[in-house]
Amino acid sequence: MNRTLATAVTLGLTVLGASAGLPHDVARAAAIPAPAHPWHEDADHMGSGLTARMPARAVHESVTAPAAPDVTGTLKGLDVSAFQENINWPSVASKGASFAYVKATEGTDYTSSQFSQQYNGSAAAGLIRGAYHFALPNTAGGSAQADYFVAHGGGWSDDGKTLPGALDIEYNPYGATCYGLSQSAMVSWITAFSNEYHAKTGRYPIVYSTRDWWSTCTGNSATPGQHDPLWIANYSGSPTPLPAGWSTYTIWQNADSGTFPGDQDVFNGTTTDLKTFAHGTYAPPPPPPGSGWPVISQGATGHSTTTIQYLLDAHGSTLTVDGDFGPATRSAVIAFQTSQGLTADGIVGPSTWQVLIITVQEGDGGPAVKAAQDELTAHSHPVTVDGEFGPATRSGVLAFQTSKSLTADGVVGPKTWAALVS
Repeated sequence: MNRTLATAVTLGLTVLGASAGLPHDVARAAAIPAPAHPWHEDADHMGSGLTARMPARAVHESVTAPAAPDVTGTLKGLDVSAFQENINWPSVASKGASFAYVKATEGTDYTSSQFSQQYNGSAAAGLIRGAYHFALPNTAGGSAQADYFVAHGGGWSDDGKTLPGALDIEYNPYGATCYGLSQSAMVSWITAFSNEYHAKTGRYPIVYSTRDWWSTCTGNSATPGQHDPLWIANYSGSPTPLPAGWSTYTIWQNADSGTFPGDQDVFNGTTTDLKTFAHGTYAPPPPPPGSGWPVISQGATGHSTTTIQYLLDAHGSTLTVDGDFGPATRSAVIAFQTSQGLTADGIVGPSTWQVLIITVQEGDGGPAVKAAQDELTAHSHPVTVDGEFGPATRSGVLAFQTSKSLTADGVVGPKTWAALVS
């Protein structure tokens, strides 16, 4: 059956079924019309939306010259889809890969034509492997997609070589970023998928996403993090900051190409830990405190953008501080990067942050102090944002540093800035 026609039929039946008492998440998804577009499932993979949202130069640099990995484990792996086609798995294993995730399904009517070769081939080469599902929350409910995934290769067995299934929930490759769902509806959809997968397999799926998508489309919900492991995608050289609900991560996708075919991943633990994760529950170690610098670019809003604007003004810009990373802010970032001999891409990543921040302490004043005061307030240490670093601001800094296990000296230096903006 034609994919578009099949979707239309499925949605029509789902609407009818919802009125007869099918799960609420299915009825909700059915109420959202499927987008009219050409399908390209073979090209939909973990991180495809992230890569599409990064300028070409930034993507290239993140692949060819990534920052030193900021992880507690260095076990390497990869994730692949039909786009990579027939993979030489013995060669992948010889280059040091320990694990792999293979795309199995998308929505409720696509199965990767390369799944068997990739899934079985990776296992034959000695890799511990798992399957992943590319979610399309606007075409069917979470429980329905979990069922389809399990029925088409996404199951789990306690054989020591099978990882729990992964839910790839990220930027919509066919339309609206959040698939037309509200934040609460998206959380319900993810919860339905997770619970159904657990009911079918006895394991909760690992959830793959980015902090930006998670914040935008779930309202930074902490609900799934109560039992679902986290697979974080971040090409900035650090896995942090993490979405709400998770204090650590299990897998970090740190580049979209490199040594192995497909995307490059790191497992947060040792070989023994990976085997433990294959068998059952695994508690990965936390990332180093205050080590992550976020990557902020045009289109972003919120406290990180406000901080960038204050700091740019402290370096001589004349921006309106409104928390909206628009064209004027991007131009100011490019001008600053050019003046400092940095890659002028308009993106505030680790290299730019570390030059942009200004150490401030009691007695200082100006926009950099306002940036610190605004961040303190955002981290539940409210102070007056007046640009004057007085005793009240110092007390707020001391309280924040103590809460983050930093040296409590009342000075906002590089480590404290990194913790504030993360």
